[in-house]
Amino acid sequence: MGLLEGKRVLVTGVLVESSIAFHVARLAQEQGATVVLTSFGRQMRITEAISRRLPSTPPVVELDVTNTEQLDGLADAVRKHVDSIDAVMHSIAFAPQTALGGNFLQTPWEDVATAFQVSAYSLKSLTMAALPLMERGGSVTGLTFDASRAWPFYDWMGVAKAAFESTGRYLARDLGPRNVRVNIVAAGPLHTTAARSIPGFGVFEEEWQRRAPLGWSLEDAEPTARACVALMSDWFPATTGEILHVDGGFHAVG
Repeated sequence: MGLLEGKRVLVTGVLVESSIAFHVARLAQEQGATVVLTSFGRQMRITEAISRRLPSTPPVVELDVTNTEQLDGLADAVRKHVDSIDAVMHSIAFAPQTALGGNFLQTPWEDVATAFQVSAYSLKSLTMAALPLMERGGSVTGLTFDASRAWPFYDWMGVAKAAFESTGRYLARDLGPRNVRVNIVAAGPLHTTAARSIPGFGVFEEEWQRRAPLGWSLEDAEPTARACVALMSDWFPATTGEILHVDGGFHAVG
């Protein structure tokens, strides 16, 4: 019997096979879950094509987390495929190029606001949009890159991730009485599309592999995906507001 046997899971952010979200969706299915994906706009076709590489092809519903109408309609869109959900995987982030790559002091507010809305506020937006589907409670899991320090080149995305992590704690506080757990996984650097979009991100790679006590593979998203699946399961019934590091132990060493 799998960790997610009989559960229904909503996964965002599946665009390429190397993404953490894809591996979460795959492992969730392998562990017995029914999966529904989200995508939007021109990316819908990409997500639909990639979804066919999963063990079982899941439905894809449209959701732009900056679109109030689509957020309001998410529950009804998902109910066309499943009557409720037990877990949500938040794997959404974006910042304009002006907000990254060493441009911190010159980034205009409009671009900072975009990074915050998509990369931080969307955790609250997505959770509240999915909440009507979780009347019996459930789990929300998000992804971050440890925002406890200022990383080279990460700039306003790092600030947005700090807000994202704080949003997770406040959601955990307010949704605990509804039996909804909210946790975040802090992954080490991986060769994903998101990482490749960050100018200078390669400076992390050699250092991470050298210093992480357990070592670190830039190509292997499975450890991170396993942590997400575990947090979505019933094996963490009393854990919420947590940030779980899956980084080979890098965060723990000086």
